[in-house]
Amino acid sequence: MKVLLVTMYWPPAGGGGVQRPLKFATHLPALGIETHVLAPDDPKWLHRDEELRPPTQAFVYRARYLGPKARLPSEELHGLAGTDLALAKARLAYRRLLLPDASVTWAPTAVPAAVRIVKREGIDAVITTSPPVSMNLIGAAVKRLAGIPWVADQRDSILRNADRRYDRKAVQAKEKALERVVRLVAEHADGIVAVSDFIAEEVRGFDPARAVKVIPNGSDFDDFAGLAYRPGNRFRITHTGSFFGKRNPRAFLTALAETGLDDIVARFVGDFRATDREWIRELDLGDRLELLDYLPHRRALELQRDSEANLLLLPEAAGRGRVVPSGKIFEYLAAE
Repeated sequence: MKVLLVTMYWPPAGGGGVQRPLKFATHLPALGIETHVLAPDDPKWLHRDEELRPPTQAFVYRARYLGPKARLPSEELHGLAGTDLALAKARLAYRRLLLPDASVTWAPTAVPAAVRIVKREGIDAVITTSPPVSMNLIGAAVKRLAGIPWVADQRDSILRNADRRYDRKAVQAKEKALERVVRLVAEHADGIVAVSDFIAEEVRGFDPARAVKVIPNGSDFDDFAGLAYRPGNRFRITHTGSFFGKRNPRAFLTALAETGLDDIVARFVGDFRATDREWIRELDLGDRLELLDYLPHRRALELQRDSEANLLLLPEAAGRGRVVPSGKIFEYLAAE
């Protein structure tokens, strides 16, 4: 059997979104499935990880991505006022107008490339992995144009993501477009995979034509080979990952400051918002807090293993949102 995996996130892009498609392409060949991967030439993602290596048993193709660069709006608007603020908001507005998300701009080049690969290589099925949500549009188009089955892998809730700010008009305006994507998946996907029961139930609510299966996230223990834990002089708590949406470290850091304990150090690896950096100055945590920029995946795993505890901060589930367990949980468990 031959499959084509279509993914927006692929090395040298970095971050948590790369790991599931990367592991699909690593382990499917071991099961006797010839695996082909289509990814952007440059997804213009926030992070790059030059140390990540694509699996040697998968065939990788690239399609030109002409869309906008990924951005952190809160960081770009921070500290601006007047004309500068208005211009920055105007630059960001373009992304918000793209439906269902900014990555939909990859479809005009990705769909023809995928169809060519399917016909040339005799592909039996196409797999798309989302987010971004627009990957589902590519899967549906390839199914229709190439006449092969489509498997839709859903890694996040499309309609009820707890990180989404539903009080914002821009988010509310996109809800109808997102609902149409879920209906598209339910009606046209030949196989639907979700990382959690909650996401599976979301799709099942639209009466899908095929069964919805849950394949949870996990961790590859081989990634931790050679990484050692060495007891430190202080109790080290490590958080790896970015803060976005409603996620923030303030409650935890306030509690740390109030303990008054000097034998604890909290290490945050990844994006730490400028507003939070300014806020923590008032806590006077000193060397009890270490802020590290984004690190390659291997280095992040080293810090997870070489810690007394690992920290995961999730937003409070409120309104229509629901917290879906992060794939980071499985890395933390494997690090123990």
